[in-house]
Amino acid sequence: MNILQINSSARVAGSHSTNLSNQVSARLRDQHANANFILRDLAVSPQPSLDEAALQALFTPADQRTPEQAARVALDDTLIAEVQAADILVIGAPMYNFGISSQLKNWIDAISRAQVTFRYTATGPEGMLKGKKVYVVLTRGGLYRNTPNDTQMPYLKNFLGFLGMSDVEFIYAEGLAMGTEGEQRAISDAQAQIEAVLA
Repeated sequence: MNILQINSSARVAGSHSTNLSNQVSARLRDQHANANFILRDLAVSPQPSLDEAALQALFTPADQRTPEQAARVALDDTLIAEVQAADILVIGAPMYNFGISSQLKNWIDAISRAQVTFRYTATGPEGMLKGKKVYVVLTRGGLYRNTPNDTQMPYLKNFLGFLGMSDVEFIYAEGLAMGTEGEQRAISDAQAQIEAVLA
């Protein structure tokens, strides 16, 4: 059993999405005592964005890449290998300006590779990361669940499904910026959801 936790907050410390994701992983590790656990904190080890140099490196045949290009592709290869090896993923996803963080988007771009994590067939796209369980912790300052302003959940559900990861549980902590009582209620509600999905 391999558990992979992805922290995508811009904060190294004090992040609600990280703290709640830690709680999810702790419960999972209690349930799977011999599990291997990998923590990928994108604030501590940021993944570079997908720019022209990265695209050129990816589209250059491996035996023709410069050392710099090979090093850039290797960064993505490491993240892909972590996801391929994982049986369970725990993703902390704070909402920034109605969307996911740039840290999480860079991770998404890194693990999305044709013929490796997805492929196109005669009947349409096929995800190649099947058979995994995913827990996504969504943290928001306001209340967005089941409203048109919740762009995170549909986007992440579609993306994960595109790569073959269709068994996804979303855990919500909302109203974190709505005063002390709102913050406490949001955390308490999220902890109750964690207990329910990991009972």
